[in-house]
Amino acid sequence: MKAKIVIPIGGVFLLAGLAIFYFLFLNHPSRQVLAHINEERLTVEEFNRELDKIESPLKEMLKEEPQPFLETLILKKLLLQEAKKEGLSFPVTTYKDTVKDSKPPEEKLIEELIKKKFPHPPTVTKEEVKSFYHQFKGQLEGKSYEEVSGEIEEILREGKRQSEMRQFIAELRGKAKVEVDQILLKKISSKPPESNSEDDFKRALAGGKPFVIDFGANNCLPCRQMRPILKEIGKEVAGKAEVLVIDVYKYPHLAREYKIQLIPTLVFFDAKGKEVFRQVGMMEKEKILSKLKEIGMGT
Repeated sequence: MKAKIVIPIGGVFLLAGLAIFYFLFLNHPSRQVLAHINEERLTVEEFNRELDKIESPLKEMLKEEPQPFLETLILKKLLLQEAKKEGLSFPVTTYKDTVKDSKPPEEKLIEELIKKKFPHPPTVTKEEVKSFYHQFKGQLEGKSYEEVSGEIEEILREGKRQSEMRQFIAELRGKAKVEVDQILLKKISSKPPESNSEDDFKRALAGGKPFVIDFGANNCLPCRQMRPILKEIGKEVAGKAEVLVIDVYKYPHLAREYKIQLIPTLVFFDAKGKEVFRQVGMMEKEKILSKLKEIGMGT
């Protein structure tokens, strides 16, 4: 005879209480630590708050691939920690200051740190300017050295400034103790939108209706800006024409076959499956509809 496990009524309430405590308290975004940066915590709540400042569709793209955005937030914390070590503090602002300058205090503090670390602009020699001029003379539309030397000097100075900054950040990151909860990072990431398959493409070619294919990718901002437009068109032309999205990274052989060099590229096919038009870059909704009608879409 099998023994039965009997849980007292009080035990049931205890388990329920522990479950509520876990889901409402320990499992709250403010308690979920996504990363430790030199003992400072970066929570899921903070990550989401910073993400909400970004407009769509870039926001959705960063949520799908959150690692680069998380690294940006980590570097921001490292810079603020370094500013504190240097004795810098958040500037005291008044209401009038807020009206004049919309920069967040953290951004201002990082700017002060950079000024302190790099008080003088990098030096650019005349030899470097002349070398640059002779190297790119053919691309300067026949302008003389005297006409462009000032611009070249500024370009070289900015390049050196950026190089110094990259080195400084790399050293800061290399010395830091950073621990990222990769399991939690994967858990909060969202699934990328679905695209069409090669079989969908073959069916469209043999479907007897005109269609347009957007050759693009999920990590391409203009491509993602096109998605809502294409979705609307797909609903409006259902039964009369087809609208497909092909990811060039999933199907690189199709991208090669149709000679796709830049994305997004919209390729239009007539009812016989023959390419009749293509547009490199974004295309307005009305122009897409007009082109589909032009190549044989019924009303």
